[in-house]
Amino acid sequence: MNGIQYNLLLVLCTTIFSGFEVEALPYDYSASIECLANPHKPKYGGGIIINPELNDGLKGWTSFGKAKLQHTESQGNKFLVAHSRIQPHDSMSQKVYLRSDKLYTFSAWIQASSGSSVPIAAIFKTASGFISAGEIIAESNCWSMLKGGLTVKASGDAELYFKSKNTSVEISVDSISLQPFTKKQWKSHQDQSIANNRKTKVRIQAVDAQGNPLPNATISIQQKAPSFPFGCCMTNLILNNPAHQKWFTSRFRVTTFANEMKWYSTENVQGREDYSVPDAMLQFAQQNNIAVRGHNVFWDDSQYQLGWVKSLNEQQLESATNKRLNSVMQRYKGKVIAWDVVNENLHWNFFESRMGANASAIFYNWAFKADGATPLFLNDFNTIEDSRDEAASPAKYLQKLRDIQSFPGNEGGRYGIGLESHFNITPNIPYIRASLDTLGAANVPIWITELDVADHLDQPSILEQLLRELHSHPQIQGIIMWAGRGLQGCYRMCLTNENFNNLPTGDVVDKLLKEWGYWSSASFTADSNGYFEASLPHGDYDLKISHSSAIDSSLVHKLNVASTTRSLQLSF
Repeated sequence: MNGIQYNLLLVLCTTIFSGFEVEALPYDYSASIECLANPHKPKYGGGIIINPELNDGLKGWTSFGKAKLQHTESQGNKFLVAHSRIQPHDSMSQKVYLRSDKLYTFSAWIQASSGSSVPIAAIFKTASGFISAGEIIAESNCWSMLKGGLTVKASGDAELYFKSKNTSVEISVDSISLQPFTKKQWKSHQDQSIANNRKTKVRIQAVDAQGNPLPNATISIQQKAPSFPFGCCMTNLILNNPAHQKWFTSRFRVTTFANEMKWYSTENVQGREDYSVPDAMLQFAQQNNIAVRGHNVFWDDSQYQLGWVKSLNEQQLESATNKRLNSVMQRYKGKVIAWDVVNENLHWNFFESRMGANASAIFYNWAFKADGATPLFLNDFNTIEDSRDEAASPAKYLQKLRDIQSFPGNEGGRYGIGLESHFNITPNIPYIRASLDTLGAANVPIWITELDVADHLDQPSILEQLLRELHSHPQIQGIIMWAGRGLQGCYRMCLTNENFNNLPTGDVVDKLLKEWGYWSSASFTADSNGYFEASLPHGDYDLKISHSSAIDSSLVHKLNVASTTRSLQLSF
């Protein structure tokens, strides 16, 4: 040691991550939500579908039910029309062989002969039952893209057909695609998406004050906070339970209050507001650098309305809801990162039934005025959980979003898509991915807001499947699990026992946090030129770089790894 001061140069460069090789085709995350004059070409060249562009007449296609088929051409585009329909399932069909070890992504372009907003679903008839691969709201005189997917329990013959309860319309289809992927390929899509969207490849060089490399320097890196918001809901049980606090704060930096901010919790008696519990929970979250989602301003389900709310007439209810919205949103303005303004208005309509069809849109108008700087979310269930729920299909969700956005005064608002993700059935992973693709085309933030798995399913295994798929999807901007422990236990899924020791589901969370590199620490040795390269998850890091010639190797340098190119000079 000779008292000379040295510098260490840190260079971060964003590069294309090329560490994954996919056996066959990469996955195409794109989707269209516009109704177009002409359909796009079929994805993957149609995959295993015969005659996907209908250029060869009726080859590969037959009538399903009592529908009659017509091969048609318009403006140079050839397509297939099912007419003279009597039953919802009367349409066109094609037989395919499906394998239980494959994941299938499906797409088709669909048009209705007349009217507007005609729901049309793609159905696969298999030996074990009927599987809905997805649904679109079709229009006349333009083409809409249906994107979905499926898996099957047993390999065997299947038949694709289309279904609409509106039997008065003719169904036209074109550019149909059914592409199989192996599980290995599917996993490679996840890995590549994480590498491209959740990580940045960084190159670090240690140099002295004269710019000379410091060979074999030791670089210690610790992630202090991940950029990707991954968390769990919490209840007021956390306020006075040190074990609960320790377990939670060591893992999560984002949360939602399970019930404590809801209207029935803060104004149980009309005119007597009590925010003491959510205030205390917010203070705890702030003290521990935990971001909070505002949940929720209103819940459209009648069974969760207080008796005094149900007793109000239309004018009184309008006054009470306006007071409620401004009370909670003004109180927590600037203190929450999002608002679930109306909960579950795809399924329920309490406020619409009392205040008119535009009740939800009016609430978002009020919310925009009360706190326009914070994203305003819709929040609902079964959009990705169950392809059979026609009320909550991605197309229906986007239709509701557009209705709210287009309401007078709502233009320019910051909106978001909240997907509760309460899984009661075995997940259809390809359908989940395709649904997120479709929702992502709306170009608003998408969050998984209440993820859990019903206890009659294999919770650890399915939770891991879901977290891998959801975290890897490029459109997902945050994940909240609905597993907060309260006095009565958990809603449906717990991560710990009552002593806050991990259950198998909690072990899954810890396993994935480690695998994703969140909260990780490691030490590396630079090469002979002072360089070190790694692909690091986005987030805030503490760095220490030591070398035999440096005076102070304990100096901690702060670093933020994001998707942009950065350079930083570190001095001892």
